[in-house]
Amino acid sequence: MRSLVYFVASTVDGFVAGPDGADPTGPGGFWPVPQDYLEHLTAEYPETLPGPARATLGITAPGTRFDTVLEGRRSYEIGLRAGLTNAFPHLRHLVFSRTLTTSPDRGVELVATDPSATVRELKRQDGRDIWLVGGGELAGTLYREIDELVVKLGPLTLGTGIPLFSHTAAFDPRTWELTDHTALGSGALFLTYRRSAT
Repeated sequence: MRSLVYFVASTVDGFVAGPDGADPTGPGGFWPVPQDYLEHLTAEYPETLPGPARATLGITAPGTRFDTVLEGRRSYEIGLRAGLTNAFPHLRHLVFSRTLTTSPDRGVELVATDPSATVRELKRQDGRDIWLVGGGELAGTLYREIDELVVKLGPLTLGTGIPLFSHTAAFDPRTWELTDHTALGSGALFLTYRRSAT
């Protein structure tokens, strides 16, 4: 069965974006993207790089981990504001929204139904794992469906911002098993956790 993987960048204090929700790696952003970080993404998770970055870097490999990406409306609109109607044309791309009624791109599927039910159906289908790109609100809604966390822990703090999981997540303590980790010279950590069986 496919897994839902929350592959997400987080600060040490648990935030995925600043209070305004803008792209932290975009123009005027605060998130450092050093060379070793980019090289690690390119080598290990090439399918998570947006289409324009893949083109610039000459990446054509489909990747081995994900074939589907899920995101909430607010995260999707970050790309729209940057002129990208589909940041991940190389993946099946689902955007959860009750307010968007027409997709601006034929490669982007709008989903207005229950995210958890949709994810359970996706898990039953054949394919690679499912990447939950964000944001925090969708991650909070899908908290109980997440099988694996891959946290790209950046060496910075914000003090406040959008948390890893929104406050819509149910209080439901979970334990996770650390299954892999990579420390980069620039200070970033890639931490992979699998949800414990108990």
